[in-house]
Amino acid sequence: MTSSTQIQLVRRPVGWPTHDDFRTATVDLPDLGPNQVRVVNEFVSVDPYMRGRMNDVKSYIPPFALGETMTGGAVGRVVESTSPAHPVDSVVLHDLGWRDVAQGDAAAFRVVDELPGVPNSAYLGILGLTGLTAYVGLMHIARMQPGDTVFVSGAAGAVGTAVGQIARLEGATRVLGSAGSADKVAMLTERYGYDDAFDYKSAPVRRQLRRAAPDGIDVYFDNVGGDHLEAALDVLRDGGRAALCGAIALYNNTERTPGPDNMANIITRGLTLQGFTLGHYTHLFPEFAAKMGPWLAAGDVVFDETIVDGIDNSVDAFLDLMRGRNVGKMLVRVA
Repeated sequence: MTSSTQIQLVRRPVGWPTHDDFRTATVDLPDLGPNQVRVVNEFVSVDPYMRGRMNDVKSYIPPFALGETMTGGAVGRVVESTSPAHPVDSVVLHDLGWRDVAQGDAAAFRVVDELPGVPNSAYLGILGLTGLTAYVGLMHIARMQPGDTVFVSGAAGAVGTAVGQIARLEGATRVLGSAGSADKVAMLTERYGYDDAFDYKSAPVRRQLRRAAPDGIDVYFDNVGGDHLEAALDVLRDGGRAALCGAIALYNNTERTPGPDNMANIITRGLTLQGFTLGHYTHLFPEFAAKMGPWLAAGDVVFDETIVDGIDNSVDAFLDLMRGRNVGKMLVRVA
């Protein structure tokens, strides 16, 4: 009988998660039933949204259940199949992450092509939901137009690095970003095409953003919330738009965080702030893929990955992600 090593949530974190909130379990897998597949995962994704699902609160997606295996994006290879549409050795995407071997009904696994020169892990990042999130937020939520000045918080993360490059390719006049270290700031301007960037840990964000955007910004793509959102409200021009994608600065807070002190700017400047989750916009994937595929093939878009080896280290990878220790997409390499 084949076994699967899986990471399970056993306690709801209060504040920052710890290893005591999880356990590693060995689960025996039954023989395949009709139209099922068994997959050895190659890469498992860890993402900021998972922190919210660890809380037992109403949200856009149900919380993780205690005592059950964590789920999330993964890419792997079929090793056994009773589904004609999922032959052995095909590469598949699925949502049964945080385990080394996944098994289930074939409908839960989507076969994807192996692309020359592109690792399969890209399907969890720039070619997948990460890239689509960046594209949807920038082009459909914030409605970026050629000539706009764009500011991206958390710009060195997987979504942020994609947003900056898409903005440049879609005709932004200036692209500005924040990151959490001098090395990340340098990478934004030297590798990802940002025109200017700053280390949000080195001085107040409001002061640094005013200096970087003395004439204001048209679009704000928010991955952080908190002081970054407040700073953006200071400098958004009349008619400015903000796509609110995440608020990682607040995810582990145990007390309520005061809201921005300058929300009157939303009224006086006619600003639009719109939050979004990707589930309502998956119909835009063909539009996104038609642009991202050629951009990637031509070398107009680059991407980085921070990889932690071993399914047993999934919690470490997640905690490092929450502390901003990644550049680009954070992944666990399983095989």
